[in-house]
Amino acid sequence: MEKTGAQRSRVLELLEHHGGLKPGVAEQISRETGVPAADVYGVATFYTLVSRPDAGVRVCQGLTCKMKGSDDLVADLEARGVKHEQVSCLGQCDRAPAAVDEKLLPISIAPPGELTPNDPELPMNLAGRDSADYAALAKLEEVGVDAVLAAINASGLQGRGGAGFPAGFKWGAVRRETSPTKYVVVNADESEPGTFKDRMVMERRPHLMLEGMAIAAKVAGADVAYIYVRGEYQEAKQSMERALEEAGETLSSWLDVRIVEGHGAYICGEETALLEALEGKRGMPRLKPPYPTQVGLFGQPTLMNNVETLACVPSIVLRGGEWFKAQGKTEAGSKLFSISGHIQNPGVYELPLGVTLDELVEAAGGYVGTPIAFSPGGASAGFLPMSFRDTPLDFKSLQAAGSMMGSSGLVVLNDTIPMTKAALWGLIFFEDESCGQCTPCRVGCKVQRQALERFIDGDADALSHTEDVAWEMEEGSICGLGQVASWPLTTAMKHFPKEFGG
Repeated sequence: MEKTGAQRSRVLELLEHHGGLKPGVAEQISRETGVPAADVYGVATFYTLVSRPDAGVRVCQGLTCKMKGSDDLVADLEARGVKHEQVSCLGQCDRAPAAVDEKLLPISIAPPGELTPNDPELPMNLAGRDSADYAALAKLEEVGVDAVLAAINASGLQGRGGAGFPAGFKWGAVRRETSPTKYVVVNADESEPGTFKDRMVMERRPHLMLEGMAIAAKVAGADVAYIYVRGEYQEAKQSMERALEEAGETLSSWLDVRIVEGHGAYICGEETALLEALEGKRGMPRLKPPYPTQVGLFGQPTLMNNVETLACVPSIVLRGGEWFKAQGKTEAGSKLFSISGHIQNPGVYELPLGVTLDELVEAAGGYVGTPIAFSPGGASAGFLPMSFRDTPLDFKSLQAAGSMMGSSGLVVLNDTIPMTKAALWGLIFFEDESCGQCTPCRVGCKVQRQALERFIDGDADALSHTEDVAWEMEEGSICGLGQVASWPLTTAMKHFPKEFGG
């Protein structure tokens, strides 16, 4: 990496070191790195955790937290004169309404969510004992990289971060690259409203993910790995740090593992935006191709996987690809489902890929009240009515239903929540989190939100251009955020027309 790039990659680290964007900090970092102060300022203002370091208590305004009373929490903080601000989803939907303190640690309002009971037959088994024996990594040394890659391909493992791309294809693509420098990057910037499964993996089974990451590095031919953990996940970060110490030379003797904190930008969950952040830049998605497998971090071939994807790997190596594939119902493998909202026991449940909503909710203790809708994959997936309750929760079936599996963050809504409000909360999230690079997304998010607010205030014609704006956003945006940012509104209008004047 050239000197300028190396210095630029330190910008976010130095902003964090100096306590965020305070008077004179941009100029000081410019002197330390040679990066122009204007560029430092531009980077700092992009990320909420460094642009507003003294925000005080941060209160989630995600869908589940809004449903569970975050507005009342804000009112209480205001009444007591506590410094605070409302922020996008904090990944604590199981504890809704969620808030974090000045150190980004959860404020105890509700206990952490439930988990599927301990069952050694489960591929990930989050309630089981986490072990630093790294038996799967040892088996790789015994059987060889080619055999492990064959097992990953045979398993049918799809990326668990949202896209559902075949993991083995990615691994093989990076392995075939001839560059002497390759990287592995773990996407642990879980920020989708309704999703908190990766947080649970890192807190409960950190070695499982680390072992999967190490196996991925061996297959790819990488000796440096970055774990990009969202900044609000302090407990998860601490858990990963402890696990790295416990792993000791099993990893450190050959793999340089670097944990990097995110700084408050949902868009960095998009793989190329995450790479930009690691390079010390504003987290704006890159045009593709080239893809990260060819030109990734610092211009080198990079294998990027989600936390849950890597957590599946040890069991595949130890038990075989066909065994893992058979754990699914309609598609390969088991799946971690985050579920919250109007259900008895919010939490993370490991079930066969392809179970139905009713089967998932049964595992979570049942519905609360009369359910009317659910979001099957976070805000990006929009809403489906309960007539889809028997649709398999898998990648293909949900796509056919006009939704998506996404990050499998399910939120159930009962008849106490107007769909107009639910849609508005989704639009507010996307407007707040748009990186602003694409005009259709930057402008469209605002236009859709304003239109829905006018409709709620009594303007019957306010939504007449919704579909046109949504089409412009979908066709003209670089990344998935802009392409689906209208879905909370368009899917709600489609399935609940009476609430929108239809």
